[in-house]
Amino acid sequence: MNEPELTTEERVLRMMKNVLTSVAKDTAPHPGFKHPLSEQTVQSIRECLMVITSRERELGEQYGRNMNARPRYVDEPKSEVVVALNIKSMQRDSDKDSKE
Repeated sequence: MNEPELTTEERVLRMMKNVLTSVAKDTAPHPGFKHPLSEQTVQSIRECLMVITSRERELGEQYGRNMNARPRYVDEPKSEVVVALNIKSMQRDSDKDSKE
């Protein structure tokens, strides 16, 4: 499945979101330790991520992109089943039936 090419704004938003979430992960304290970032900074990061997500949604709607995509794990069962059909053998069977 090919993803449509992203606009510059969409690429910038994606990069900003990745950087902010990386900062949050890298500064997450071990249990029982104080967070190195102030509560105000943590709240600002949350608000930035909400604004980024909102703008990504707006752009997705504007360009007709599916915003419901979710990551899939390799071992996750698929909801759709693909059934291979051998059309030639089906045609032969129907030809036999019509002759009888």
